[in-house]
Amino acid sequence: MKLIAATCLAGSLVLAGCAGTNNSSTPSSSSPKAGATAGGSASPVYPRDALSPLASSQAHSQSVVTLAPPADMWDRIRRGFKMPDLDNDLVRDREQWYASRPDYIQRMTERSNKYIFHIVEELERRNMPTELALLPYIESAFNPQAISSARAAGMWQFMPATGTDFDLKQNIFRDDRRDVVASTRAALDYLQKLYGMFGDWQLALAAYNWGEGSVSRAIAKNQRLGLPTTYSDLTMPAETRMYVPKLQAVKNIVANPQAFNTELPLIANHPYFQTVSLTRDLDVELAAKLADVRLEDFRALNPAAHKPVLIAAGTPQILLPWDNAAVFQRNFDAYAQGQYASWTAWVVPNTMTVADAAQRSGMSEADLRAINNVPPRMLIKAGSTLIVPRGARVKEDVAAVVADGGHLSFQPEIVTRRTTVKAGRADSVASIARRYNLKPANVAEWNDVKPNHAFKRGYSVVVYLPIRATVATRVGTGIPPARGHAAASSKQAAVRTAAPRGANIAKVPASSKQQVVREKRGGAPAKKKR
Repeated sequence: MKLIAATCLAGSLVLAGCAGTNNSSTPSSSSPKAGATAGGSASPVYPRDALSPLASSQAHSQSVVTLAPPADMWDRIRRGFKMPDLDNDLVRDREQWYASRPDYIQRMTERSNKYIFHIVEELERRNMPTELALLPYIESAFNPQAISSARAAGMWQFMPATGTDFDLKQNIFRDDRRDVVASTRAALDYLQKLYGMFGDWQLALAAYNWGEGSVSRAIAKNQRLGLPTTYSDLTMPAETRMYVPKLQAVKNIVANPQAFNTELPLIANHPYFQTVSLTRDLDVELAAKLADVRLEDFRALNPAAHKPVLIAAGTPQILLPWDNAAVFQRNFDAYAQGQYASWTAWVVPNTMTVADAAQRSGMSEADLRAINNVPPRMLIKAGSTLIVPRGARVKEDVAAVVADGGHLSFQPEIVTRRTTVKAGRADSVASIARRYNLKPANVAEWNDVKPNHAFKRGYSVVVYLPIRATVATRVGTGIPPARGHAAASSKQAAVRTAAPRGANIAKVPASSKQQVVREKRGGAPAKKKR
């Protein structure tokens, strides 16, 4: 019994030493050990004040954090919704439109599988609403190759000028408006700028579609009239009026697909692609082969490259499916079957015909036109950059200055027709040349005479005139054309109508009438080849 009593007393002393109020004395953490004896053992500390009972309290928290990670990308997107909802008849109309087209939703959402993880990552990094990850559904149905009738391009549908404003390169090798990473960066930069201007996401979206100036003017107009200035109150075009309702309808379907009898395809909460550095010019087909991916899948991740070759100086990185990036690097390092690129760039030294350019580059005219998108009846202007075959002796890749500034410019060819005019009294090579704004040397060559030759009255003089340069009734009469019709300008030379049947047609560069066409005796003129 004595042992039990002693044990209880010791336990009471220990509990009493541990209990106390805020006013009880405790050793300071920065002071020497309190109560230490000379031998180094601590002496007991007793409370000085009366003990007070513990009071119940309530925990407060601003938000509840879910510890479980998102099940998929749809769950992750739902957790980041931050924009105020729009609820009106237009939203109901768009909900019905999408819900009645399950095949369209299926194609659209499956296409987004490659890109949406990256977009959501960027939105979360910027603390932006994840509803914006759904915006490409409205803009392009998540098609990075989409081009509108107004020349907007890519998933985010950038106009050429707006793309330039947000550092999206547009040249003959690539169009960054289609690039997955670059266009997403630019679109989110633009949306952040618009939100900073208007302080409202619905107005920011209206400005993204309609233009910031248009929205600003609509707001100013309502302010002058004493009217509200929310998205629903502004007067705007029908497309912009439906823009936010479309996004809201897609948001509602994503938030609760069961309510719309819709099934969303599984999109894993995992990056689909990763970035791989490109150190050499590389054929697109070879890049896909080295990565062991289908060519269409490679193009879907690298839609900005619209030529058969990737120029390393202008495209320093490519995107590959997550598991194929290491495969590509391994195969690229081990590749020893010849050149990485079978195409290169050639800067045209002077204005020339497509036939001349094809001959100098070792291509057929049809192939040169096809790969460089050269329209008919056009000359290639000096300084233009063409994609041409890369010879075995070419070791250098395309320089950065060409990769960044490569462009292709054209000027119309002058389309001419063989015409005969009657020589008048005292007509000569020089007078005929003056009359039709031609070079005397050309008139002499066409008629196989000397430059100082004088024609007999009534002699049929051969000249080659632009089709639209003379009035039809004057052709062959020997009467000079009216002032202003002597020769066609470069713009007039772009002939829009077909030549009369049976006419002998020749094309002459608009910049040089010395590049003439010489008629073979008894036949049609042939192009003079260099």
